[in-house]
Amino acid sequence: MRILYIADGRSPTARNWITHFIKPENQVHLISTSDCKVIPGLASLQIQTVAFSGTGASKPQTPSGQLSKMRQQAPLELRTFIRQWLGPLTFPKSVGRLRGMIEQLQPELVHAMRYPYEGIIASMAKNQAPLIVSVWGNDFTLHAKANPLIGYYTRRALSKTDALHVDCQRDLRLAYQLGYPKESRAVVLPGSGGIRREVFFSPAQPRPLSPPVIINPRGFRTYIRNDSFFQALPQVLKKYPDARILCPAMDHEPQARKWVEQYGLEGNVELLPLVPHGQMADLFREAHIVVSPSTHDGTPNTLLEAMACGCLPVAGDIESINEWLTDGQNSLLVNPADPQELAKAIIRGLEDQTLRQTAEGINQKMIDERANYQVVMAQAESFYSEVAGD
Repeated sequence: MRILYIADGRSPTARNWITHFIKPENQVHLISTSDCKVIPGLASLQIQTVAFSGTGASKPQTPSGQLSKMRQQAPLELRTFIRQWLGPLTFPKSVGRLRGMIEQLQPELVHAMRYPYEGIIASMAKNQAPLIVSVWGNDFTLHAKANPLIGYYTRRALSKTDALHVDCQRDLRLAYQLGYPKESRAVVLPGSGGIRREVFFSPAQPRPLSPPVIINPRGFRTYIRNDSFFQALPQVLKKYPDARILCPAMDHEPQARKWVEQYGLEGNVELLPLVPHGQMADLFREAHIVVSPSTHDGTPNTLLEAMACGCLPVAGDIESINEWLTDGQNSLLVNPADPQELAKAIIRGLEDQTLRQTAEGINQKMIDERANYQVVMAQAESFYSEVAGD
């Protein structure tokens, strides 16, 4: 099968899918919306930026480069606003080039990963090849509602999508509400393609609670209540003054450093750079608690990875998360906007060894049954064959 992926080629999620389907019997192509490293075995790699996703920051002499540089230096909320409101202006140029690439490659199946903006431009450039689009975390709950224009393009793209991949039942329900035909194909599978158990597994010996280790792997996003997280930490440290708090992908965030100084967390919080995917498993195996204070989400990859490594989840109590987590059984669920509630949950998770052990057993079984990479990708292969055979 000739398979074309339209995705951000830097994404571990996208690369998980792509590497699985690079086999002698397949010819796999990637059109990436950002510069990325070549994946061994690809038949071709081309770059097509959309909504300022390129590397213009390295070329400040161009208008697009100036805008990209401004976006990188701007606060997160402003960067998101710029991309959501001005990004659609880039669609015509991106679609024109993408259509030419698709006509040249003549794929038998096209898989675009996330609606804003890969799925949108893929649907606008669509030819006769069936189009699968993956829904990532907040495509419907956040981005499609960001402004009327993105909402319009999302609904239009759904009407042109032949098959849908979602990572939670909630997003399938929302897709139908947004106009996706109920008679069209759909599959619910973890967005990353599942958890590689040879990488993400529990430590052989129980973790000593000396010192307690808490990890927040969500980075900085508009829907992650890191303000609540950092406000909660002083209360946690009153109970556990030697606790280590690991924060991957936050070392370059000025706001994170301000919070560390504001709340006197310098001796406990470690603001880390973006950690390579495989090395995250080692951090998760160090941690007792994983904190995911999100207000919008699908099924977060980092949350499943942390569960696979035995961490007790403390997460926002939202619909998609409820498909995996039950408060007091395999997790503690909170209002992510309430620092006091978040702090109490973290402290309870550290105090209650029985809960941590029970949750670990439940979560290990759940990962093996519902999120094991080999199991999930076998289902994905069947889905591809069904869609391509229609």
